[in-house]
Amino acid sequence: MNHINKRKNKLLTYTSEMLYSIIPVIKSKFFYFAILSIIAGAALNFASEAYLHNYMSAGKTLPMLSDLILDNLPFYNVSLIYDISCLVPIILVLIYIVHKKDYNRIPLFLLLTGIFYIVRGIFIVLTPFGNPPMFNGSDPLFHGFSNFELGVYPSGHAGNVFLMLLLVKDKSYKWLIFICLVVVITALFLARGHYSIDILSGLFFSYAIKAYGEKHFAMFDLGKRKEPSVLFFESPDKIIINNANNNHP
Repeated sequence: MNHINKRKNKLLTYTSEMLYSIIPVIKSKFFYFAILSIIAGAALNFASEAYLHNYMSAGKTLPMLSDLILDNLPFYNVSLIYDISCLVPIILVLIYIVHKKDYNRIPLFLLLTGIFYIVRGIFIVLTPFGNPPMFNGSDPLFHGFSNFELGVYPSGHAGNVFLMLLLVKDKSYKWLIFICLVVVITALFLARGHYSIDILSGLFFSYAIKAYGEKHFAMFDLGKRKEPSVLFFESPDKIIINNANNNHP
């Protein structure tokens, strides 16, 4: 009985600590700006795919390209594998945040993911390629996620997984997400889900967004925000407060 009570108390303590850490994040304006970027990215991708659908409905065509890698690989309908392998890293990132208590970087994770999909939503219209030859579409299990499977450049599958790989700091989680990335890229090639240029550009786009974001949107990493700190007491009733960067003796 005591053992059960100890477990309950431990779980209650852990849950309380987690809530105590998450509440400041939820109260931050940066969290809601990041949520808006996710919504904007998703909406723009849906709108771009709808535009391409209307474009084709008007009798126009999207060009199919030759591809050095795809032309020399066998075709296997493994779209279910790359879709599932894209969901696993999301679960891993959620576990990572809780396990490593990296709650302060939640707004940064969300913001950069939103920016990636905003950029993708623009580029799939700017460079409207047709799907690779032999592409059969996603597995029926995932058909509800998109009305129209159009727009291939850059790859959202490869780019999003690589962005998560770049953002997590723990080596064990990096390796797990890296394995998912390899599976996603391999399955995309075999199922003709994307051209080579889509996949490689997705990786480059993610790297650029991560580098740019950490430099110019550092305020979304709440753990790095500069807060006033108490450096010394002049008297019991007066506290001299200086910025953390102000190095006084």
